Parts: sequence; C-alpha cells; structure tokens
Amino acid sequence: MSLKTQAFRFILTGGLSAVVDLGLLSLFQLVFGLPVPIARTISFIAGTTTAYMINRRWTFQAESSTSRFLAVVALYAVTFFINIGLQTFCSALFESWNWNEALAMVVAFVIAQGTGTTINFIVQRTLIFRAK
Repeated sequence: MSLKTQAFRFILTGGLSAVVDLGLLSLFQLVFGLPVPIARTISFIAGTTTAYMINRRWTFQAESSTSRFLAVVALYAVTFFINIGLQTFCSALFESWNWNEALAMVVAFVIAQGTGTTINFIVQRTLIFRAK
C-alpha cells in the first residue's frame, strides 16, 4: 500500500481516535474536574487503543502479532509521556496567558496529539508494520 494511502487512513483513524480521546478528556477534566495528567491518561489509553485496533487492520493491514503489539505498546508508552508532558505544559502556559480553560485544553490537545501522531506514524510505518 502506498505512503499516501497509509497516511490518509492513518489520519482518518487518528481523527476518530481523537474524538474518543478529546471527548473523554473533556468529560474527565471539565465535567468531573480531574487534574490534567489523570484525565489525559484515561483519555490517551482509550484513544490509542482505538487507534491501534483500527490501524493494525485497516491502515497497515497487518496480522495480529504479539511482537507487533508489544512494539506498539512500547511506542505508545514513549509518546504517552511526550503527549502528557506537552498537554500539561501547554495547558498551564495558555491558562497563564488568561485563556479560557476549555480553549487552553483544546489547543494543548491539538499540539500534543499532533506531535504524538506524527511520531507514531513514522515509527509504525517504518519499523513496526513495514512491508516485508
């Protein structure tokens, strides 16, 4: 499958996963008042699980494999810390500029998620799900 097709599918899958992720983040942070790291952890796990399940089958058309799954878990663990760090830093920064909490949360989410998504696509395409 071409890079263009995989990138398109990865972006669509990422969009769906982002809806799951941001929806849960909003619920836990804005409705239930959980701190950013806790709310983001829960939403990140749900969003990345959704992404993995769809990307493995549809984007990369790969068979189920324990080694691939463990590689994706390791990758997501790394991008989790990048994502949480960026989300926490950017949210605090934007709120210190007197931004509305919801706006700060969404803009920080886009920055953190965009960075994590880029890293995930490159590593998954070139290492984890590369064509043999």
